[in-house]
Amino acid sequence: MAKDKKDEKPDKEGVKVQKQLSSSEEDDSVERAEVKKEKKEKKEKKRSRESKELEELEINLDDAAPLSKKQKRMAKKEKSLEGKPKKESDKPASKSVNGVWIGNLTFDTTRDELRSFLIANTEHLDMKITPENITRINLPKKGPKIRGFAYVDFDKPELVPVCISLSEQSLNGRNLLIKDANSFEGRPEKSKQQQTGGDSGKNKNPPSRILFVGNLSFDTTKEDLEEHFQHCGNIVKIRMATFEDSGKCKGFAFIDFLDVEGATNALNDKLCKRMVGRPLRMEYGEDRSKRSPAFRKPVEEGEIDDSGNVIGSAIEKPKKKTFSDFDDPEEQNHQRSAPQKSFASKPRYNTNEPQGRVKSSVVLANAPRQSAAIVPSQGKKVKFD
Repeated sequence: MAKDKKDEKPDKEGVKVQKQLSSSEEDDSVERAEVKKEKKEKKEKKRSRESKELEELEINLDDAAPLSKKQKRMAKKEKSLEGKPKKESDKPASKSVNGVWIGNLTFDTTRDELRSFLIANTEHLDMKITPENITRINLPKKGPKIRGFAYVDFDKPELVPVCISLSEQSLNGRNLLIKDANSFEGRPEKSKQQQTGGDSGKNKNPPSRILFVGNLSFDTTKEDLEEHFQHCGNIVKIRMATFEDSGKCKGFAFIDFLDVEGATNALNDKLCKRMVGRPLRMEYGEDRSKRSPAFRKPVEEGEIDDSGNVIGSAIEKPKKKTFSDFDDPEEQNHQRSAPQKSFASKPRYNTNEPQGRVKSSVVLANAPRQSAAIVPSQGKKVKFD
């Protein structure tokens, strides 16, 4: 009986564990069901909101298009800059009629130094320059330093000759050069090619019907070039340099137009200066068809050159004397016995010998070498008593 009671106790404990497991599983299932309900409710709410927005959405065609992100950023910057005071460098640099150009400046010259120079050097003159008279000082820069010159504008035209009179005076150890900003005297005149060619005088060759085009991409074809330049004139031929293995463009080509006007139109046209986002390098090419063969003009008798000398005159050249021209019989015999040299029969060089420089290996192989054997002495032995 005692054993039976002991066996009943573990059975009761197992039943308790099973009840706990079943209760925990039920709780989990209830929680899962609640989570699913919440998700469904959220989805239904979203759908209802979207449907309401679609129903209430109205589009006005008269309104302007909405701003892009970039435009919104620019608008924010403009609003932020509106409240800030503008600096002297931010003011619009409008060129005045009453201005001078000042050159030979040091690269570290400032506006204050220029202003004080103009004011200090005109104090002793009748027409003085005051800070109120200077309306603008422009110092063009290249990076952190200035480019060595400046533009100064005044409010009165009478101050321009006063400022020019200060030329050749020293500032920071350098003599300044001051000129009228609107006068271009002393500059070299532009050539006709620079005025009409549109290539800034970079063409080395004279105008011709052939156009050189450089800085092309490797994927360029002849059809692309013909499309790009066909509006300039009649194209006769396109010669494009290509690689032997791939057949792609090497980066340059020659376009043969029917006349010079076609190549000139291409140089002047702004649309032709770029192709597939690349700036093209264009210039006149050399027209080899206009080359003349190098030959000498036949000279006629009595022809006179530019210097006034007679060319090809019928003046007999002195002939060599023969033995019949000598009166003395001894001299005739001497001329007969003397060997006559005939230069026409002898060639100028030996045809059997190889032309050009002989290789060093051949010279060393044929060079005479000294014998390594013992050579008996050929000297005489002298004995002294």
